[in-house]
Amino acid sequence: MAIVKEKVQQETIEQIEKVLTKHKGDSEALIEVLHQIQQLVGYLPHDLQKKIADQLEVAPGEVASVISFYAHFSDQPRGKFQVALCKGTACYVKGSVDIINKIEQKYDIKAGETTEDGLLSLDVVRCLGACGLSPVMTVNGKAHGMINPEKAINIIEKYLRNEM
Repeated sequence: MAIVKEKVQQETIEQIEKVLTKHKGDSEALIEVLHQIQQLVGYLPHDLQKKIADQLEVAPGEVASVISFYAHFSDQPRGKFQVALCKGTACYVKGSVDIINKIEQKYDIKAGETTEDGLLSLDVVRCLGACGLSPVMTVNGKAHGMINPEKAINIIEKYLRNEM
């Protein structure tokens, strides 16, 4: 098993190097590079951010700023199941705060965190673009609308039991 893990890690390192070499010195490619590398690693750890900054010839603070600005990027490991809850106007008015509170309480995490077992990450976003389904959440990108706190927990539990 360790040999397989080492092989996967080596392949990932090689793919990261390939992306960075392709865009060396191209500060305009920052967002594209961040997307590609996050897709490979799952998140953007600080040591990798420094390497990206060096290769693209941008300040490390600029890389960190882009990562913190866009909700898609994360500098922390993400869970197997990534829950995003909308807190836009329509969802807020229809009770998204109660849903957020229920999820935080049930799984002992706050928005932006991942459970200790690595299974569940929770993000609160300003809009998921599905106001007609409000309140709405996504799990790994799949939308679930017209939810309430109990329905949200039931949906998440189905994912955790691999029923969805």
